[in-house]
This record gives sequence, structure tokens and C-alpha cells, in this order.
Amino acid sequence: MIPRPAEPGILAPPRVVPGTGRLPVLLSVPHAGRDYPDWLIRLSRRGRDSLRPLEDPLVDRLVWRAQALGIACVIAEAPRAAIDCNRAENELDPAVISLPPGTGHDGLRVRSGLGLVPGRLAGAGELWRRRIGRNELEARLETAWRPFHRLVAEQLAFLHRSHVEVLLLDCHSMPWRPGQAELVIGDRHGTTAAALVTDLARRIAEREGFRVACNDPYAGGHVVAAHGAPARGIHAIQLELDRRCYLDAAGREPGPGFDRSARLIGALAEALGSALLDRQAPPLAAE
Repeated sequence: MIPRPAEPGILAPPRVVPGTGRLPVLLSVPHAGRDYPDWLIRLSRRGRDSLRPLEDPLVDRLVWRAQALGIACVIAEAPRAAIDCNRAENELDPAVISLPPGTGHDGLRVRSGLGLVPGRLAGAGELWRRRIGRNELEARLETAWRPFHRLVAEQLAFLHRSHVEVLLLDCHSMPWRPGQAELVIGDRHGTTAAALVTDLARRIAEREGFRVACNDPYAGGHVVAAHGAPARGIHAIQLELDRRCYLDAAGREPGPGFDRSARLIGALAEALGSALLDRQAPPLAAE
């Protein structure tokens, strides 16, 4: 067991569940980290429980059926509260990070408190006792954020050496909202995956009995934006699954729909991977 980091800014590194490479698919799980160092809890205003709502609970376990198919998975072990691997390095909130006057990011996610280091949550208010310095931010980036993206890039490159087209499935969960679909597929409005990949993903999920939306209200974050390059044969889509589909009523443990949801992710990985393989197969020679 890796000892919990004690030095401020030092976080648990991501891990890779290896695969066989038979299917041209990679999974990533950037928000399932549950390793809260003592220094992070001390920095918080209201302790661990105020930080846990930022997690995508148990998504790293939900992908087990896809992993059983031999598909590799990159999993962030550091909690999203400390560093958000689905945000760009420049999504910096000056209310959270000590920055020179007049600098910082003015994006919607940063303004809502959900930048590279989240600063506040609805119902919980401000998360931290003080702003963090640039050296501490650099330590978080170097120990958790950059290794996560480096591993995703390396695993995609490994698959791309053997396959003409590859796919990244970036796995998340979302809170329930009235009228919202059970699964939201995001390709940043067609920029991170070919339309045929996104459309096939939607049809597969509907066949599995899920209500599906595309790019609304989640079009995809930094993971698919950074790694998706459909013109080069690298497709990336974000999957946002309603937590009520797989968790219990308390939202912390597997619920009655857990295996149904695991089957969904496995079905998406297998069918999309097989479809990409079929596109790569050479045509039959004429007799």
C-alpha cells in the first residue's frame, strides 16, 4: 500500500490497469480519487465530507466489465478537490490560487468555482481556509495532473501503433436532475470524435435501455479536448452517467442498477472498438 502523502501539494499518482490492446479503446476515470491526504483535509474549511461531493463515486469500479474485455484504464487516485484532471492547466481561479494581480481565467467553470482547483460548491460554500501558492499548485500538477495526462497519451499512442483508429472513453457520473437524460455523451460538439462514433455510442446506449442526450448539458471537458484528434484517428468522448442509475439512495455504495450500468460501459467499449476495427479491415480482394 502506498503511504498517504504528508507533504502539502504532494498527491497520490494515477494508476493504469493494463489491457491486452486487442480492441482500440482506452478508458479514463479522472474524478474517482478518494485518497485525501491529511494536509488537504486540514486546509479545508469543513473537512473531508465537504470535499467528497466533487467525486464521481465508484466510477473506477463501474468500468470493471470493460476492463474484463482487456481494455486498459487510467485512473486518477488524487481527489478532484485537490486537482481536477478534467480542467486545463490555465483554468486558474484567483480566489483559490495566489496569482499576480489581473491574472487568472475568466471561463464559466472557473467563475462557478470549478476550476483546476475547485474553490466552492453549491450548498457547501467556500472550500478552503486560504489561497494556495504557485509552488503548491506546481507540486499538485507534477505529482497528479501531468502524470494522468501523460499516461493517457502514452496508452493512446500504444494503441495507435497497432490500430489506425482508436477511442478514448472518459468516464464520469452526474447528479440527477429532473428531465435530464440518464447518459450524456459529449464530443465537444463534434470536435473530439467523428459523428459516426458519437452516433453509434448513442444507439448502443439506447439499445441497452438508457435515455441518452448528446452534448447537453455536458459537452466534454479537458480530457477529451486534450486527447481527441479525430483527423488523426484518435476519437474521444465523455460519458456522464446519472448516479441514480448505479448508486444506492445515499449515493455512496453500489445500488441495484450497478451491474446494468457496468454492462452499458462494457457494451459501449466492445461495440465501438469492434466498429473501429471493422473500419480498419482491408477490403476483400476480388477473385
